Amino acid sequence: MTVQAYADMDAAALSAAAETLSERHRELAKRNTQIDMTRGKPAPEQLDLSNAILTIVGPDDVFGDDGTDYRNYGLGTGTPEAKKFFAEYMEVTPKEIIVGGNSSLNLMYDTLAGAVLYGMPGGSEPWGKVPGGAKVLCPVPGYDRHFAVCETLGIEMITVDLDDDGPDMDRVEDLAANDAAIKGIWCVPKYSNPTGITYSDAVVDRLAGMKTAAADFRILWDNAYAVHHLGGGVATVKNILAACRAAGNEDRALMFGSTSKITHAGSGIAVLAASESNIADASKKMGVATIGPDKINQARHVKFFGDLDGLRAHMDRHAAIIAPKFAAVLDALENHLGGKGLATWSKPQGGYFVSVDVPDGCAKRVVALAAEAGVKMTGAGATFPYGKDPRDRNLRIAPTMPSPDDIAKAMDVICASIELAAVEKLRAG
Repeated sequence: MTVQAYADMDAAALSAAAETLSERHRELAKRNTQIDMTRGKPAPEQLDLSNAILTIVGPDDVFGDDGTDYRNYGLGTGTPEAKKFFAEYMEVTPKEIIVGGNSSLNLMYDTLAGAVLYGMPGGSEPWGKVPGGAKVLCPVPGYDRHFAVCETLGIEMITVDLDDDGPDMDRVEDLAANDAAIKGIWCVPKYSNPTGITYSDAVVDRLAGMKTAAADFRILWDNAYAVHHLGGGVATVKNILAACRAAGNEDRALMFGSTSKITHAGSGIAVLAASESNIADASKKMGVATIGPDKINQARHVKFFGDLDGLRAHMDRHAAIIAPKFAAVLDALENHLGGKGLATWSKPQGGYFVSVDVPDGCAKRVVALAAEAGVKMTGAGATFPYGKDPRDRNLRIAPTMPSPDDIAKAMDVICASIELAAVEKLRAG
């Protein structure tokens, strides 16, 4: 039944419809389903694809091409071989990259913490001493861990809408040009979390060339899903560092990436790519905190992939595993909710999530109803700063971890919860 048909019901009919939907929800709860869809984790089958990495490096492989012993201290910004490989992956030169430990989130946190404590090249003061406090623009819906980093460090977050081709650039340009306290913008430029959109060339160029009141404004470019397609080939996004350099703003871009959803999620490789000035600044700050990353793990990854063609073939195997799961989510949404006006949803070509918008004021109720029936979802509001979705409508669905059969069961619950929550809202007025 469509949302308009529900809206046209009198009170008695709407009450009866709500009871019918409640009974359906109770029946689903009796299945005793226990499915966790809270985070975008690789499935065990995906992790199995990289098991060879555990044994690929032997005693003769722990030395660099120049004879450096990678079992020892040193090389705090990465091995030459890893820099060469990941520089090609990030589309930069080896002088423009730091190859670190396993977590790109760690690099992002350390980068912003360093900005708060010590500042950034081009700035006149640490971000922590900005009068009134530093601010960062946050396209929404977005990535909750980006928001948590800012909140922890005391950086104020200002939301801007995320359109089908990237952030609302008219608003971004206006805000950045007129407030020197605005120091940056978070971006997930390819298969964005959670909507799956990819930034257009026009958006990249506007970000690179726009006027900013802050001389040390930074684009925090988290290209987490650079090669994570769903079988239709990898989307392309313009190189932000090259675009910034062409616009005369070479120091504006800080690019982050990792293999955390490519090899083993807890033991991958994280990288920071930026101008040589930014790399020198980050290296100096990092040098106080570490003697060096796990260089043996860097050797493992370089040998495991061999080259970027090897990495691309590996990601094709990932796509074969997770594409049917995304298809199961989209099929369920269409079969249960298509044409009803109760929800709209993204149709991603890559990444790890499907974004669903339900009627205003219903997202928290949907999550609660799904949990009652055994399906754990990402908390409503998580895709907005401070956990507060002003319209209480956005849901993030993470299909990669459960099996296709479990996804079908979970989607029965989620779709039923969406319809029930919408009718309850109409009934409440």
